Amino acid sequence: MKLKSVLALSAAWCAAIAPLLAQASNWPERSIRVIVPFAAGGNTDGIARLTAERLTQSLGQSVVVENRPGANGSIAAQAVQRADPDGYTLLMAAMPIIAILPKVQKVPYDPVKDFVPISNIGSNPFALGIGKNVPATNLKEFVELVRKSPGRYNYASGGSGSVSHLSGALFLKRTGLEMMHVMYKGDAPAMAAVLGGEVSMYFGNLSAIAPQAKAGNVRMLAVSSSRPTPLFPDVPAIADTYPGFETLTWNGLMAPAGTPRAVVNRIADEVRRLGRDSAFVDRLAALGVDVVADGPDELAATVQSDIALWTDAVKAADLKE
Repeated sequence: MKLKSVLALSAAWCAAIAPLLAQASNWPERSIRVIVPFAAGGNTDGIARLTAERLTQSLGQSVVVENRPGANGSIAAQAVQRADPDGYTLLMAAMPIIAILPKVQKVPYDPVKDFVPISNIGSNPFALGIGKNVPATNLKEFVELVRKSPGRYNYASGGSGSVSHLSGALFLKRTGLEMMHVMYKGDAPAMAAVLGGEVSMYFGNLSAIAPQAKAGNVRMLAVSSSRPTPLFPDVPAIADTYPGFETLTWNGLMAPAGTPRAVVNRIADEVRRLGRDSAFVDRLAALGVDVVADGPDELAATVQSDIALWTDAVKAADLKE
């Protein structure tokens, strides 16, 4: 009886998995949606559209970008979580909705269990910028300035629990500085506050701070990657002074849990090819993004390490986990 039961279960499993395997071998047979958790016009949307354009060419089917902003990205994540795991609905995942958001608010998805990592398309560090009237010209001078006057200087963020907020909190923890956190409704008003002299420091996207630094409106003291970015090789990394400091954001493709591995690998292979395409690399570089173009296992490891890092940041910012 036991042997019969095992054979019956095996037959049932084969019957259930056979359609998925057949589907994977023929994939893609129709258009593919890439759901973006933010409005059009930002870095994540730009990366998604450049990637979709090139995947349309290589896969032979339309890859369509669909923006679903709202609830800090959880609306888009839930839409992908609930989609059929057939490879036709993908999430342009952004690090904050995977590693930070579930730590600071209740979300309707599990960032690890509900998605299959495919590929980290690209990452970008943040720039530590200070107002042009702050009397410091490099990171060491700025740290010494703030240390001599605890509580006098402040820093901006695009909102509680945002990357700019948590990067600032980790920086203060590492340096032992005391600065007041001033929260704005988004990164654009936070950047405007730095330009207007309302705040002293801000961790912002390179694409936002670099043009202002070039115009002399802010000073870009350092980047948050472990080493200087190729885009600005003369700007030091915070890690040069405080080894181990690193905060990055990334954008990568994920699929609903249960998506066939053959489909996941196919998409990852196509993204790897994009990573070797100089034109694609250059177009992302214009957005301040360093192309990564890795595979499912590498992105899974990145997710795990980032969850640990940003859990620490949430605690440093004294936010509820």
